Amino acid sequence: MKKTVALILSCLLIAGMLSGCNQEDKPYEPTGKGLTWDEDYTGPLTQQEEEVSDQVLNLTYYPDHTMNPYTCTDYTNRALFTLLYQSLFAVDRNYAVTPQLCKQYAVSEDLKTYVFYPENATFSDGSALNAQDVLTSLETARDSDYYAGRFTQVKEMTLTDDGGVQITLTTDCENLPLLLDIPIVKASQVQLDRPVGTGPYYLDSQGATPVLRKNTNWWCKADMVVTASAIALSDAQSPASIRDEFQYEKLSLVCADPGSDSYADYRCDYELWDCENGLFLYLGCNVESPVFSLPGVRSALTFAIDRDTLVESYYRGFARSATLPASPLFPYYSDVLAEKYAYDGGEAFTKAVTDASVTGQTVVLLVNKDDSLRLRVARDIGEMLTAAGLVVQMSELSTSSYKKALQQKQYDLYLGQTKLSPNMDLTAFFSTKGAMNYGGMSDITLYNLCNQALANHGNYYSLHKAVMDDGRLCPVLFRSYAVYAERGLLTGLTPARDSVFYYSLGKTMEKALIKG
Repeated sequence: MKKTVALILSCLLIAGMLSGCNQEDKPYEPTGKGLTWDEDYTGPLTQQEEEVSDQVLNLTYYPDHTMNPYTCTDYTNRALFTLLYQSLFAVDRNYAVTPQLCKQYAVSEDLKTYVFYPENATFSDGSALNAQDVLTSLETARDSDYYAGRFTQVKEMTLTDDGGVQITLTTDCENLPLLLDIPIVKASQVQLDRPVGTGPYYLDSQGATPVLRKNTNWWCKADMVVTASAIALSDAQSPASIRDEFQYEKLSLVCADPGSDSYADYRCDYELWDCENGLFLYLGCNVESPVFSLPGVRSALTFAIDRDTLVESYYRGFARSATLPASPLFPYYSDVLAEKYAYDGGEAFTKAVTDASVTGQTVVLLVNKDDSLRLRVARDIGEMLTAAGLVVQMSELSTSSYKKALQQKQYDLYLGQTKLSPNMDLTAFFSTKGAMNYGGMSDITLYNLCNQALANHGNYYSLHKAVMDDGRLCPVLFRSYAVYAERGLLTGLTPARDSVFYYSLGKTMEKALIKG
């Protein structure tokens, strides 16, 4: 089994960035180079040269689930979206950004106003992309459950007189393009189940069997691992049936969720990649708890959580231990800082419990029992804390009762899961009006540090250090999907978050930025 592991950390190049350094107690600066400009690139083509391909590719989808990128939450269907749709920007597996449908963009000195100008692109039906398509798509995304969290700092979105889309923010933000890998569709079709996109393929459902057909008049050119002229789609029935179809060699590639209750093990020959999905598992403290209102106990909680064992025991390797509140693949995740708060066998937590004279005190650990995997993880965490000196009482509730208990603070700790935005924004936890503000999580100091990190990447170090020293939010891990493929067929695949078939057009942020 081959597992592709990303090794290079890239950073977003935007005017106004301030440099930092990779040293203890100083802002972390990622190392490594991002994507470079292709000197042969001369701009998008009006017509792509038709290629002859012998590649045979068979995929699957749920026909009774929507293919609308703003309402679809099924990862099997979303795996096809990279082929059907394009975004203003594409984000690779290391969170590096490159322009896609954005031809140029400008940003104000205070980093509160951006203007994006779309490429001379065409949809698969031959109609031209315009700024209204971009604006309507982003407005629809803003109103959706899937993408709403990316618009927390957005004050207004409007069209400009010169054909651009202007986004005005409530706070300065140097990395807004990181959030704009949102599919763009025709303005008139944003509510349809199968809207038209500008991607290299389009969905043809006229025949008996639906097919993704290659758009021979694609507006641009890219070096893609998928070259098939037509991709047959089979009807998915369940994760187990998808697994069986793949093992019987009727499917070329599938996306699976090893962290779900319905996951089915694969026991055949394949190539394997992980694909991060942004799902963040964490412990949240009730700051009014007799135990976790104590700062020393709360901040020592991180040392009692054996994250690596949880990843190995329950996620089949498709998760990453996260000591800091960001994905370890995020460019501003400091391994040096993370090491300071890593599991130490529970020694520091045991000492903190002893020093605070709360040894043997009972604490309630709340968990949603409808997620059986999370339930098992919570029970293990309960055993870890019990071994460190507390007595953990599990509160295992169904979804509706779990949410009610969260709101009424009927717990000392809870094991939560949420999908963080690609910029790892934590304001939803620490804002008084934040959607994740449970158990007195909000804090003005941490909230201000969140905004400072959005304004300057060097401040992520300070934010993460402050969060860990405070302890009311204790990171556990970040989950991933599994991408299985027929051996030797797609060896150049580089799956990224929300983009199984990630590709670049060879452009860079630096070249697209309008300066002066």
